[in-house]
Amino acid sequence: MSESAGFNIEDLIKVSPLNGGGDEPRVEQLMGKLVRLQKGKRSLEEGIKDMKSVSDSLQKELATLQTEAYQLEGIHKENEELCRKLQFQCEESEQDSVRQVEQNKKSEELLEQYRCEIQGFKLKHRKLRMKFENQLHQLMEQHKNLQSIFMPQRLPAEVESAENIKSQLLAAEELKLAQLRRLSEELEELKKQKQMGTTATETQEE
Repeated sequence: MSESAGFNIEDLIKVSPLNGGGDEPRVEQLMGKLVRLQKGKRSLEEGIKDMKSVSDSLQKELATLQTEAYQLEGIHKENEELCRKLQFQCEESEQDSVRQVEQNKKSEELLEQYRCEIQGFKLKHRKLRMKFENQLHQLMEQHKNLQSIFMPQRLPAEVESAENIKSQLLAAEELKLAQLRRLSEELEELKKQKQMGTTATETQEE
């Protein structure tokens, strides 16, 4: 029994019927055993108290770890979502780059085609101009010769005919020049579009 029961070991000895002269060694044995049991009980109580303290500490630590695990799980989900978005944006950027490269390639091919056409028009225009100059020179020489052969009253008609031919040739030359200017303007417009496309691609890559 513990001391909290209302009496101590000495009281137990006083009231015990074994408190006789011949039973004193047995009483002492019982007292020793009782003291040992009380000490063992106190040790057990202290051990239980320590274990309860450790258990409470472990439960608190477990709750903390569970909270951290929940937070880490949320962060992991956010990172996965961000990764998916970045991957989608990367794929879109790659597709835009491929389309831009294809568009630039087509623009370069079209520019090369226009350059060839312009060179062809320039060459054709040069030939027409040379032909016109030769025809004009021939007409002038013919009029010089005809002036001495034909009557003076026919000279104005011949001059008018030469002027008409000259006007037709000049009109043809002006038409070719207008076509050449139109092709040059289209070429400049394509160059601007290509430069704008290149600038947009560099901006996306940055």
